[in-house]
Amino acid sequence: MPLLLSGCFDRYRTTDSLCNDNPSLCQPLNLNDGQCRIQRTNLIWQRYNTLQMPTDEHKFKELKATKEYQFCLEYAARIEPTELKQRKTKRMQALYHSYESIERLNQELLSSQDPHIIYYRWGQGDKKAKQQFLALEGNKKLEHPELQLALASYYIGKNTVKTLDILHHSLSLYKPNDEININILHSLATLYYQQKDISAAYVWTNVATNHSQNKKQKMTSSLIKSQFILTSKERQRLDTIALNIIAALENGQYTRTEITAQY
Repeated sequence: MPLLLSGCFDRYRTTDSLCNDNPSLCQPLNLNDGQCRIQRTNLIWQRYNTLQMPTDEHKFKELKATKEYQFCLEYAARIEPTELKQRKTKRMQALYHSYESIERLNQELLSSQDPHIIYYRWGQGDKKAKQQFLALEGNKKLEHPELQLALASYYIGKNTVKTLDILHHSLSLYKPNDEININILHSLATLYYQQKDISAAYVWTNVATNHSQNKKQKMTSSLIKSQFILTSKERQRLDTIALNIIAALENGQYTRTEITAQY
């Protein structure tokens, strides 16, 4: 795969050169329009990758790239260009083309056995896909943090113990320096708090604060942390546990940590 992609970029240095040789990939899009340039470029290159290797994985990436392009176009199509009025028409044509592309890709992926795609179809309201996904529980195909989080989301409100087991397992699947899905950490903190396990809730709130990506998230998590009624000694002990968990996650060596209260 790396060799194939390297060959693609060796042959085509620019998007224009790619479009000149493969007009069907680009002509239906709003070319030479400043709106949605990044999304359009990403979609064109992903279309080319799919053309070279039409696997379910590449088609799914193309579907996601098309949806990002469509989202941008839905906003851009409402903008009245100040100079060239035909640009608005071109945007609308590109928008309709994106709808058609999404419908085509959805149909092509309808029978895919890729669990990521099955979960996507479930999220789109496909009840058959929901049963397909749940039937994979315990299968190695679901041994991926995001898929385990998806499985945990099904059991939230049905089986708290099982949900916690799945969430902890999802964290053990991360490799060194992977970006941790903050929703796993927030879910752990919330579930432990609901169980009135204040020590564990505090620790996982602490871990979530460390992995927050923006100031607003960090401020919210810090405010929540300040609401826990803990002694200074207990807070210090739990902070140390949180630091150990953070280090384990960064090193891809997380194993479930049982946190007991000591007052």
